[in-house]
Amino acid sequence: MSNEKVKIAVFVSGGGTNLQALIDKQKSGVITSGEIKLVVSNNPNAFALERAAKADIKTAVVSRKECGTQLEFEDKLIALLEENGIELIVLAGFMCILSEHFTAKYPKRIINVHPSLIPSFCGKGFYGLKVHEAALAYGVKVTGATVHFVNEIPDGGEIIMQKAVEIEDGDTPEVLQKRVMVNAEWIILPQAVEKVSRGLLERTTVDNVR
Repeated sequence: MSNEKVKIAVFVSGGGTNLQALIDKQKSGVITSGEIKLVVSNNPNAFALERAAKADIKTAVVSRKECGTQLEFEDKLIALLEENGIELIVLAGFMCILSEHFTAKYPKRIINVHPSLIPSFCGKGFYGLKVHEAALAYGVKVTGATVHFVNEIPDGGEIIMQKAVEIEDGDTPEVLQKRVMVNAEWIILPQAVEKVSRGLLERTTVDNVR
């Protein structure tokens, strides 16, 4: 197999804790088949951009507000990805829904982490603390995180990995959010990125042999 690595772009909107987990796991050798080449944010003030800059990763901002339409926004993202030769996209707290115009262009090449065990507490309107609020309100005893491929249906793509996290007495949404991040998201997102990157490399090798 060649020494080439899959070129990865990470899409972010906020603090970038999942991005940091990916950067750390790339440094520690959990992610070896891919390399983060670009971090893209829809929010110019996202702290995730500072995390990327500190790790010497190229950054870009594409503001949905400054684009007249969703189509224009997605076309700008596509142009940016093509310019940088990106082969895999990781959504790490990216607060913009992507339409079929975008997702159909990258089948099984966009992955997302969601803070519940899909199909529970997922889909339109379930993001951030709202997911954990819903889990606690429903009274489930186990929650967790899911990494899945992204298609045009919010949280609707094929599941790649899941990890369960127990809910404890007295949990608040904030406490639960942190536990799910530490014990599930930050573990399975890098593992899934490595798994998908390795699969893409193997596919490329097979195609080259043909």
